Amino acid sequence: MMLRYQFRLYPSAHQRTQLAKAFGCARVVFNDALRARQDACKQGAKRPSAAELSKRFITEAKKTDGRHWLDEVSAVVLQQSLRDLETAYSNFFASKKGTRKGSKTGPPKFKKKASRQAVRFTANARFSLTEGGALRLPKIGDVKVRWSRSLPSAPSSVTVIKDASGRYFASFVVEIEGKPLPELDLDDTETGIDLGLSTYAVLRGRKISSPKFFRRQEKKLRRAQRKLSRAEKGSSNRRKAKLAVSKIHAKIADKRRDFIERETTRIVGESQAVYVEDLNVKGMGSQKSRRAKSVHDQSLGMFARTLEAKCGRYGRDFAKVSRWFPSTQMCSRCASIEGPKGLEGLKTRKWTCSSCGARHDRDENAELNIRREGRRIVAEGRPDT
Repeated sequence: MMLRYQFRLYPSAHQRTQLAKAFGCARVVFNDALRARQDACKQGAKRPSAAELSKRFITEAKKTDGRHWLDEVSAVVLQQSLRDLETAYSNFFASKKGTRKGSKTGPPKFKKKASRQAVRFTANARFSLTEGGALRLPKIGDVKVRWSRSLPSAPSSVTVIKDASGRYFASFVVEIEGKPLPELDLDDTETGIDLGLSTYAVLRGRKISSPKFFRRQEKKLRRAQRKLSRAEKGSSNRRKAKLAVSKIHAKIADKRRDFIERETTRIVGESQAVYVEDLNVKGMGSQKSRRAKSVHDQSLGMFARTLEAKCGRYGRDFAKVSRWFPSTQMCSRCASIEGPKGLEGLKTRKWTCSSCGARHDRDENAELNIRREGRRIVAEGRPDT
């Protein structure tokens, strides 16, 4: 099993300059190769192979006056940039044929100098960890790392990331063995999870309140964005104002990520089986929706993906219940579908079944129905529904 471990980096001023060169060179090679492939497509010529692109835009380009500075960075970084282009095209063609799962993927686009930048070093680059705990990168040097834990095995690659707020991170890919947790009694610990907005998640026996990290920082963010809009374009003040906005967004994202990691770890630790409703998060978060901002603030998709990954890692059963399953409208006692529907139904928190007279809490009733449906899905051997 391959996992990523991410740690904060603290490069010196000289190392930041060298990393900036690596980011820029990787971007230039990617764009040059993409332009060559697009030109070949327009002319009806044979698609250039990866080896041809590497020879033309790395090996031979370094000998020209216009691209001689490519030699100032590790060749592995440039090769990985070409590999990213190949992966992007592979995903596009697979998506076009319908063999790739998930939403449709478009063709690769030219890279711009964005706020977030990244380069990848593989084992061929001969990066290493020094005895003093620094990360040694070719043509960059020993970069200080803030270790929060030790790596379980030798990393196969490392990606150096600069985020929009100016922070640097090292993301290591390591191989680990799955460590199943002790088995729990299924009947007592299996849980359905009803995800929502007013309450983040309803589980068996407890509820998780919505943290609303974005909403809590919204006023501060609004002031920072106003200051940014008033600053003159290209000025130093505008650069500082843009960085201030990015730092607020980074703080929100860090808190949200930490919240999801903590809650999913707790759920996996106390549940033998977990069943989650497969929500259409993309549709819920579209700009046409009045609740788009709240949906993005919850990051329900990230929560579900993290939970699924941890269940697989620690040996817990996991199943997705179809988004078309009427978990909220179905009476958990008699199975009649008479619950609240539509937008008005979202305001109804309690309802009474006219068939059997059972009184239901909207969220608790949905959790019980999801739990039963998830159990049936796992019993049939199709947990990825």
